[in-house]
Amino acid sequence: MDAVATDSSSTPGHDKQRRARRTRMTGAERRQQLLEIGRTLFAAKGFEGTSVEEIAAKAGVSKPVVYEHFGGKEGLYAVVVDREMRRLLDMVTGSLTAGHPRELCEQAAFALLDYIEEYTDGFRILVRDSPIPQSTGTFASLISDIATQVEDILGREFKSRGFDSKLAPLYAQALVGMVALTGQWWLDVRRPKKAEVAAHLVNLAWHGLDGLEQKPRLIGHRKS
Repeated sequence: MDAVATDSSSTPGHDKQRRARRTRMTGAERRQQLLEIGRTLFAAKGFEGTSVEEIAAKAGVSKPVVYEHFGGKEGLYAVVVDREMRRLLDMVTGSLTAGHPRELCEQAAFALLDYIEEYTDGFRILVRDSPIPQSTGTFASLISDIATQVEDILGREFKSRGFDSKLAPLYAQALVGMVALTGQWWLDVRRPKKAEVAAHLVNLAWHGLDGLEQKPRLIGHRKS
């Protein structure tokens, strides 16, 4: 009987308990795990294509655990979007450290391209149309926030050149929008290389600004 006796430490029940102890997480750890899983699934499948069941299954928990932490799929999505928006905004605004306006353009372009390269899943989520009206924000509102940061820089540059600084918000939206749309295109093609994309963006932006007319003219027949 001793030969066939099983050590109690290796019984199926005990193994199950040991596995449970290994996978037991604190509330903060479980929340972070669910955020990472949700982020990956939302990027790959979108909001509609992702289910609470799939999120729970990948986390190895039951559906009520997801509801307990986020109140449902909508709540999880909103937190993921909010985190990505803050990350991108911090990267762009934190990059604007140079004194020369042209280098500032380079820094802003690199910051967005760095984010796309390092946090591809996050950018894919941001550029999707938000399915939640109460979402914490949209990509358009994020771009507007970044443009607001650029307004002050352009305003000072316009003033020093004798231009109307009240037009700075218009040009800030145009410049930031140009970089953002190029970033959306580069997200999938990844050609040319990041530094080359940044150089071409700044080339267009800077030489366009450098030759800026104080009172731009329309040369076509339409005047209004």
